[in-house]
Amino acid sequence: MGELVRYKYIFNGRVQGVGFRYKAAYTAQKYNLTGYVRNEYDGSVVAEIQGTDAAIDMFFQTMNNDRFINIQDIDFQKLPVQEDEKSFEVLY
Repeated sequence: MGELVRYKYIFNGRVQGVGFRYKAAYTAQKYNLTGYVRNEYDGSVVAEIQGTDAAIDMFFQTMNNDRFINIQDIDFQKLPVQEDEKSFEVLY
């Protein structure tokens, strides 16, 4: 197993109204990732994702293969790991 890392991502493109948050939550659970995903008022989606680099790579491969989602731009920053976090949530 790899070392845990945590990133904050801001996704732009066709990411609202296409099931992005629910696909992200399902995919995160599939790869044992924790964190959250939330729509923003400007049309972007923000997510904090924590797990191994390999699991996060698999998350992105799965999300990029969705026929309804079209991620055009991603901003990201590395964050401190939250040791006590146990799940991935959809926030409103």
